[in-house]
Amino acid sequence: MELIPTAWSVISASMVFLLGALISIKISMRFRVRQRRSLILYLWHTVFCFVYMFYVASSGGDALMYFDSSLHGSVDLALGTSVVLYITRLMNHGLGFSILGVFLVFNIVGFIGLLALDGALRYSAEGKSLWVRRTASALVFLPSISFWSSAIGKDAIAFASVGLALWAAIDMRRRFFLMMLAVALMLVVRPHMAVLLSSALAISVMLDSRVSIPRRGAMGIVAIAASVFLVPLVIGTSGLDSVGGIGAVGDYVEMRQGYNMDGGGGIDIGSMSLPMQMFSYLFRPLPFEANNIPSLAASLDNVILLGLFCCAGWGLGRGKWNLVGANWIFMLTYVLFSWVLLSSTTANLGISVRQKWMFVPMVIFILVSILGVRRDAGPLFRIR
Repeated sequence: MELIPTAWSVISASMVFLLGALISIKISMRFRVRQRRSLILYLWHTVFCFVYMFYVASSGGDALMYFDSSLHGSVDLALGTSVVLYITRLMNHGLGFSILGVFLVFNIVGFIGLLALDGALRYSAEGKSLWVRRTASALVFLPSISFWSSAIGKDAIAFASVGLALWAAIDMRRRFFLMMLAVALMLVVRPHMAVLLSSALAISVMLDSRVSIPRRGAMGIVAIAASVFLVPLVIGTSGLDSVGGIGAVGDYVEMRQGYNMDGGGGIDIGSMSLPMQMFSYLFRPLPFEANNIPSLAASLDNVILLGLFCCAGWGLGRGKWNLVGANWIFMLTYVLFSWVLLSSTTANLGISVRQKWMFVPMVIFILVSILGVRRDAGPLFRIR
């Protein structure tokens, strides 16, 4: 496949790239990130966009499938894969973009999630020691984050959603509409994760003692109404409607655990305990399990994530930590629900290294928040 088949392909791709640079400068202060740093993050993210594009051009992949499929036939607008195909078709048929131009469009979407994550991590390390601030500043440069969120596909949109949700959770009262946008973005590509976001949000509000009882009741009504709409939608799109009732859900989970077991990333999680499933999903592959360059890169990120997890655990054990200034019930609920659901239904490490970024940004935020003690506050655990 030609990446830049015409002169317009070069011009349009250049315009999209410059648009992304302009967006990075214009919205940086909304996430309390300096313009220079925002531009550096955009360039860093774009580098991985090119790496991903050349990788799929030579080795194949979902991104290439999305682009090829959008070129032929009609696309019915529906949740999930169809949304990506529709956007891709709009770009290549409506605007004449090449695969490079479409990649750069999704790159901008993923970058917005990265910028939101950077702002959140900088907030979590504010007032702490230099090593904590530098750690928080460096974590957004983990290659896996930018690699998986820079390509044509659902991952870029899902990552933008969780990044915006994380930023909104820091100040939910002022950023409630941003949270709604995050849920909407997740809904169009991963409906089941949108249900988890909505459920975690409803639980956090209903358990917040600062919220009046009438408002809690209103939130409960909204949550029920959302469930009436979203749950049947998720059941239909996930295939649960064909399992033959609630009693067959266990069979459905076992079936999901057997998917994609033939590739090099396949592991048998059906015989594992839930804690081992969760560990494997979040921290594997480890370096000694890597069998190619992409899996080796992912394993190095996993080592860093595991080290961060251990450091935070050490801080919890010593009692020298404080969590302030965010909706922790929302984040902890969403992380727990997502981690359990995804780890118990995914058998392939190649899938987990992509899809875990639908909740790992919140995991990183929580871990960084645990590290160190703010200079303006003593050890304190306060859920808000």
